[in-house]
Amino acid sequence: MVEELVAAGVTLASAGAVYVMAAARVVKQYERGVVFRLGRLRPQVREPGFTLIVPGVDKLRKVNMQIVTMPVPAQEGITRDNVTVRVDAVVYFKVTAPAEALVRVEDYRFAVAQMAQTSLRSIIGKSDLDDLLSNREKLNQGLELMIDSPAVDWGVTIDRVEIKDVSLPETMKRSMARQAEADRERRARVINADGELQASKKLAEAAGVMSEQPAALQLRLLQTVVAVAAEKNSTLVLPFPVELLRFLERAQQAPAAAQQTPAAAAQQPAQQAPSVAQQPVQEQLPSAEAHPHLDVQEVNSRQDQT
Repeated sequence: MVEELVAAGVTLASAGAVYVMAAARVVKQYERGVVFRLGRLRPQVREPGFTLIVPGVDKLRKVNMQIVTMPVPAQEGITRDNVTVRVDAVVYFKVTAPAEALVRVEDYRFAVAQMAQTSLRSIIGKSDLDDLLSNREKLNQGLELMIDSPAVDWGVTIDRVEIKDVSLPETMKRSMARQAEADRERRARVINADGELQASKKLAEAAGVMSEQPAALQLRLLQTVVAVAAEKNSTLVLPFPVELLRFLERAQQAPAAAQQTPAAAAQQPAQQAPSVAQQPVQEQLPSAEAHPHLDVQEVNSRQDQT
């Protein structure tokens, strides 16, 4: 009798162990368990950890709750300004409702991938080339809204959408390169002209200061010589400005003019005296033009006597 009880206990324990092994399930931390009992969805979602189901009756489906990174294949389209481009993107999404992700859509990953491709083509046709190249943040937000709207009913939330690369035709790349080169050359010319204008103003101010102090020009010349000599050249070209020669010439003429002024003042009355003394004699002599009735020989004889 005891042996029969022991055998029955062993059999019952073995059956229990087999049942537990068949019913035991482990749900990981980043997963959630959805149970279907005889094909019907159970409302309770199994949390991470150890859980039991009815073997042969229940079926447990595990759903990954991590953020999924899905690359979107490059899509070729024509922009609003009639430029053919190829754009690829990447979508980040996660499952927020495990039961809806399994029930409402057959394969939520495939559904999100197809929706991302169609939305990317649509956003290419609505945008200009400049927006695709420089205003990607706005396009990313618009693309995220387009994908997230239907995905909410599937129990999926779009976390982020990023446009990775925009491929342009070679002809368009060359045209844009020429445009960028022309724009940079224009800005370089404007900056150069602005620099010349500022330099001319400063040079005009410097010329005004040097004109007030002529010795400043000589000092500037010496500074130039020092700067050239610092290069350790074998040949030194020394510029000699004409203004410096004029300055030295005026400096030499100033003492000579000061010495000649008293002598000229002393000689001026002596030179004027004979002319004053001779003036009455010349006024007393008759002329042939003033006395036409006189003979020319008589006038000459009177002048000789005088």
